Formats: sequence, C-alpha cells, structure tokens
Amino acid sequence: MDRRTALYPLTFHPEYRQYVWGGRGLERLGRVLPPAATVAESWEISGHPDSPTRVDAGPLAGQPLTEIMATYGGELVGRRAQAALAKGRFPLLIKLLDAAEELSVQVHPPDDYAAEHEAGEWGKTEMWYFLHAEPEARIIYGLQPGVDRERFRRALAEGRLEECLHFLPVRTGDAVLVPAGAVHALLGGVLVAEIQQTSDITYRVYDWSRLGPHGLPRPLHVDKALDVIDFGFTARGPARPVPLPAPSGARGELLAQCPYFAVERWALDAGARWRGTCEGETLEIWGILRGAAALEWAGGRRELAGVRFILLPASLGAYSWEAASPALFLRIYVPPAELA
Repeated sequence: MDRRTALYPLTFHPEYRQYVWGGRGLERLGRVLPPAATVAESWEISGHPDSPTRVDAGPLAGQPLTEIMATYGGELVGRRAQAALAKGRFPLLIKLLDAAEELSVQVHPPDDYAAEHEAGEWGKTEMWYFLHAEPEARIIYGLQPGVDRERFRRALAEGRLEECLHFLPVRTGDAVLVPAGAVHALLGGVLVAEIQQTSDITYRVYDWSRLGPHGLPRPLHVDKALDVIDFGFTARGPARPVPLPAPSGARGELLAQCPYFAVERWALDAGARWRGTCEGETLEIWGILRGAAALEWAGGRRELAGVRFILLPASLGAYSWEAASPALFLRIYVPPAELA
C-alpha cells in the first residue's frame, strides 16, 4: 500500500547566503533578515545537496526538497526532466540576489565540462529577472567584439580586463538569459530573481582587487574559466518578450527559453483568473512578484503575496490563480525538447 502523502503545491523556508557583495536589499521585498547580516542570496526553491530548502506548510512541512525528490521523482518534476530523474536531483534552483556591490567577473561551465572536471556535476545556465534596478544600473554581459582567448588572457594579466567586457544598462523588469560559457557579472544596485540549473559552480576570473571576509583575496579560477568561456557569444541586450495568448484580464509574455527552463511573465488584473493543468509533463514554479492572489487546486487553496515562489508538482492536475489585486507573476517550467 502506498502511504506517501499526496503531493500539493509547496512553499519553502529560504536558505540565506552571505557573500561580500550582498547587503540588506532583500528587506525591501518584505524579507526578515538575520540581524546585522550581509545577505547576498536567498535560495527560494533548492534541491541542491549543499543547501536544500525545507517545506514550510502542509503535511510535508519540515522535509527538505532533496528528500521529496527522492520519494516522488517523476510525480514531482515530470517526464520532461529526464536528466534530473536519471541523477535523482531536482532540476532547477530559484534564488533572489541582492547585488549591493559588484559580483566577480565570472563564467559557468557547460554540462560536459562540469561532468568531467567537477565530479559529475551539472553546468549552469541561468536567467536574471530584474526586480529592481537603480537608475544607472548595468551588468557585464559577454565580451567586446573581437576578443579572443589570447587577448582576454593578456588583458587579464596586464590589469586591463575591463576593456574586454561588454557593459549592458538594465532596468526594472528586464530579463537576461546567461548561457553557460558567457562571461558575466551583476554590478551594484540591482535586486534579481535568478532561475538556473541546480548547480553551484562558478569560475571567477576577476574580483575587483577586494578582500574576502577573512581579509584575503577570494580564489580565482582563471585556467578553468579560459577552458569554458564562449568567445563567440554575441548576445547584446535583454530578452525581447514574445506575447502569449491570454484570457480576459491577463497579459502574458515568454521571456526566455533554453533546454533547461522556460520563463513567462504574467500580469493579472484584480479579479482576473488564470487556469492551467499540470498533466505529468513538467513541474511549474510560479513566482508572485507583486500584488496578491489565491491559488486553487483540487485539494485546497493557498493565498500568496509578492515576493514568493511556489512549486506545483507535475502530477497536480488542474489549478487556477485568481488575483485579489493587480498581480505580476513569473511562470517557470521545463520546455518540450523540440522547443528548447
């Protein structure tokens, strides 16, 4: 007899991480942070073994997502997540980032390199959604045209790396897809929702000559970075949203799509309803960024307000959102292979 608890929409206690570039900016999103802490990242939904998030409500309260993944597998993540099922690991990691100061100039490896050099880990493709950006905010997003491996290596050795980097102004509401192999960095003055593969591998190439929390420079990973940098990466701007068919009172756009995830943005007027179905193909993660709404499914109802993320299991069935006030959401899922 199967005595497992029936799956239901899951919310989690966040896992906070403190790095030198963080601050207190997540308080503006309503978060209660540890006193006097410099919080850089809030891991909202994580099945990473280093920092799994724990369910905060319902019959599964207290259980880490790693255990839920081990118990429910495809019922949780869906048939499209074959790599996750084969590895027994939740496929996506959802974070909030407070870049009070510049992050290091960095790059993430692709899957094949990570598998060979990082004990079988996944690579890391990610997307940033800018919840807040100061008026002059910008990021590093790729390299200047014509920069090759040798020019990059020489500029780094001679302290001239910045002349090789492409700086991109960003605004609140922008979305930027950062594929593995793209040199990048968040700079100061932004709050970001990050959607990524479940991976924590970062190769730093430059850290602005600053010291880490122990008074020493943070480690760099120049050789590995040079191995994985995609010197042909040419993206130059934020994502261009693609309009989606929408019910009355709603507006939807596809922000980004890659083999690992698709991200949509939905705006609902007060009183508007959005209906969907999780039929076993993929999980869905909804992030309510602004406003308040109620999620209803066959087994219950849950009211949420921004900023909050909720995991809808692939086996959930029919569900709906009803906005109590004008509401803005991200909808995240694993796309079909032919569309990725």
